[in-house]
Amino acid sequence: MNSVSLPAWALGAAVGVVVLLALLVVLLAIGARRKAQRRLLESEASEAELRERLEALEKRLTQPEPGSRRRRRDEKDEREYVITSLADDGEPVEVEPVAQRTLTAPAFADAVFRETMVHSAALVHGVRRAFSPEVRFKIRYEMHREVKRSRKDRKSEMRDALREYRARQRAEVPDQDRDVRMEDSA
Repeated sequence: MNSVSLPAWALGAAVGVVVLLALLVVLLAIGARRKAQRRLLESEASEAELRERLEALEKRLTQPEPGSRRRRRDEKDEREYVITSLADDGEPVEVEPVAQRTLTAPAFADAVFRETMVHSAALVHGVRRAFSPEVRFKIRYEMHREVKRSRKDRKSEMRDALREYRARQRAEVPDQDRDVRMEDSA
């Protein structure tokens, strides 16, 4: 008879399952590592490609275009003059040529996007500031003051109108009283 209470085959099966699970975990870790390395290599290649494109764009933006537009008054004389004042001898003062810059489509889109973002940020800041408690309190205070002023104006207008009405009434009454007094005296 066997003195072990656990059958040997159950112990072997348990060890086998643990070994299989450990092997499965190792295989999954190796697969995940390979996948991460592949993604890293792809991202490095993409980054290198983007750097090359960026360098090409920078070179294109820094180099002046060969057919830049310049106004020439005379083919022999390439100097430009801007007459803002006359020199002592009456000749126009020579001005350095202004480099004209033209934007490429991506640079123009970037400039428009940035300008739009600045305007949006300013608008958001203004709205946020307009809804702040301090500003709302100031608005409420000014409205209250305006309501009080308008009530005061209405009351004074009402008093003036009533005073004028009573003055007209008094002006009509003495004429009638005078007529009545003349009748009484006659």
